[in-house]
Amino acid sequence: MKVTLKVWRQKNRNSSGSFKTYESPELNDNMSFLEMLDVVNEQLATRGEEPIAFDHDCREGICGTCSLVIDGKPHGPHKGIATCQTYMRSFKDGDEIVVEPFRAKAFPLIKDLVCDRKSFDRIQQAGGFITVRTGAAPDANSIPVPKPDADLAMDAAQCIGCGACVAACKNASAMLFVAAKISHLGLMPQGQPERYKRAKAMVDQMDAEGFGACTVTGSCEAVCPKEISLDFIARMNRDYGVALLKGDPKAVKGGGAG
Repeated sequence: MKVTLKVWRQKNRNSSGSFKTYESPELNDNMSFLEMLDVVNEQLATRGEEPIAFDHDCREGICGTCSLVIDGKPHGPHKGIATCQTYMRSFKDGDEIVVEPFRAKAFPLIKDLVCDRKSFDRIQQAGGFITVRTGAAPDANSIPVPKPDADLAMDAAQCIGCGACVAACKNASAMLFVAAKISHLGLMPQGQPERYKRAKAMVDQMDAEGFGACTVTGSCEAVCPKEISLDFIARMNRDYGVALLKGDPKAVKGGGAG
């Protein structure tokens, strides 16, 4: 099979960008989308042209690095998978495929399809940790955790921090990501000492990074490769509200967990 690619090319965040059209060589329909880009890049390099810059690492749907918008949808046409798990058999011979980077003010573009998502790191650093010393695995396992709580925490912990939720949201909100990170720690006994402080610190940092507010359209949940539930946003809002009641509401900056 062969496809036509319309790819966003941009030298750096300070330069203007535009779509460039490329015809692929003959492809195996069992290739992943990233393998297809590898083949196209080999073709470009052979012609003396600059390869397309894109993010990738594990290529197993674990790391969250592959941040591409394919035909207007983060990670491509399917539900519950990352870009690296999208295969060329998802498209038809002769298709035109539009490929763009994740677009958000808080995700400044670096080059072509690569954007800077360090804002997510700063949000996690603001409160995504516990201070309880749990010791080795046997010691940690000595603390009883109800199975429903453990299962829910694992559901939240599946978030790979890819940023698809931000890319899909009309407000570029990071609420689903932040809610997942807050919830998976707040559901565990070891995460209780910082539970409310954590919620306030991470939401405040999210606001400081320039992410938009949540209007609960559900677009984030729809494109999340790990299908993180919107219910975690409600849980985060409750914890954030308790944090305000426990502290000084005047000290809160930004829009909060709206």
